[in-house]
Amino acid sequence: MYDLVLRGGDVIDGTGAPGYTADVAILDGRICEIGRIHANQAREVVDVNGLIVAPGFIDSHSHDDRYVLLEPDVPAKVTQGVTTTVTGNCGISIAPGLHGRSPPPPLDILGDSAAYQFTTFSEYLEAIDASPPSVNVYPLLGLTTLRVRELEHIERSATAAEIERMRDECDAALVAGALGVSIGTFYPPAAAADNREIASVARGLREIGGVLAVHLRDEADGIIESLDEAYALSKALGSRLVLSHHKVAGVKNHGRAAETLRSITSASNAIGIGFDVYPYAASSTMLRAKNVAISAKTVVTWSQGLPNYAGWEINAIAADLGCGIADAIARLAPAGATYHSMSQDDVDAIVCDSGSMIGSDGLPHDRCPHPRLWGTFPRIFRLYVRERPLLTLAQAIRKMTVLPAERFGIADRGRIGCGMRADVCVFDANGIADRATFELPTQPAIGIRHVLCNGQFVLRDAAPTGVRPGKRITPLECTLRRRT
Repeated sequence: MYDLVLRGGDVIDGTGAPGYTADVAILDGRICEIGRIHANQAREVVDVNGLIVAPGFIDSHSHDDRYVLLEPDVPAKVTQGVTTTVTGNCGISIAPGLHGRSPPPPLDILGDSAAYQFTTFSEYLEAIDASPPSVNVYPLLGLTTLRVRELEHIERSATAAEIERMRDECDAALVAGALGVSIGTFYPPAAAADNREIASVARGLREIGGVLAVHLRDEADGIIESLDEAYALSKALGSRLVLSHHKVAGVKNHGRAAETLRSITSASNAIGIGFDVYPYAASSTMLRAKNVAISAKTVVTWSQGLPNYAGWEINAIAADLGCGIADAIARLAPAGATYHSMSQDDVDAIVCDSGSMIGSDGLPHDRCPHPRLWGTFPRIFRLYVRERPLLTLAQAIRKMTVLPAERFGIADRGRIGCGMRADVCVFDANGIADRATFELPTQPAIGIRHVLCNGQFVLRDAAPTGVRPGKRITPLECTLRRRT
């Protein structure tokens, strides 16, 4: 007797193959039969005729480290059909703690010093296991967190003793269950770290395996050189490379996506490379003058210095304060911002490339977040599949399911198939759409009917259920980890 049968939906399995009509049976959290299944074989039958039955979506780039603990129902993800979130990106992870230090930007996107409460990475993983969220968690260790933890002066290269301490922390995290590491040399706390330092700290990747997620040192004028730096590091560590939120930033660099995609394709012949993208021509991160200078428009998303200016454009803030842009930035700091700095044509080229995955890069603790936090995945279907169209439904689903599962080595998720974990998203192909905007960024998506994580409804009839069946993806479930 099956626990559940989804009856009569159009199954798109995630591989990129066309859909077909079938029933899907679930037992003990796994898909166990696909075909024509009699109603008396199941404890419950849900009619999904006319709806798409797809694998649950994998958010290949998130900053949900703390979100899954503070709001374990993770509404921003569940309402988009996301069932697995990759955390600890851009060099930023919430563990291990910072010895009580105040987190500098960009570590403060996860919260203040109280947020960094876990002494070890293992303690963080234990907290997830003890209080599971509504989605699965694929945890990465952020090496910038280690730098801030172990270096007295982060503006310089690490000493041999500091590298040794960071290496010990990294090794411990990998053994505990971190499935890889992330770096973010784009940001000031890690800008002084070169490949020699990073490879020394993360050498455990070569020994036990895992993913290397890289926020490039420069996503603007120096992007090709930064790509080459990432390729070299991946080779040195013998690890799978994932390029984070691939973009070409700065008005003067519009049109260069073709160049970067050629570079990635060429390098992929020698090393395994994945890359993710969010479907917006605006980015969001810490407020910095260099980002403002290359952007057509900058909107402050939060400010500790002058919190009442959240949601204001930087020029309007400067005018209201009666000062220049540089002075306004200094008075707002620390702060975050949305930067309108990309070409839509470049974004389209990256989104539509056969190698790109979809990742939200959402910042759940921003007072005025980028709409990608609540809208990334449905936006792909509305904008790229239905309205324009530039992708087929099957192609779009592959970018959110099978492709990230392969790139991150998630063995039994991301596909509708017998024996796979029952992470499932059921939606209306003609109605799925994002509603989050820059003005109203936290509006949930529409058109998603049901979401199941490990065989249990976390969204039913378009409403969150409050059920929390998520699991932490462990090294035993990750094909990138080497068996000893």
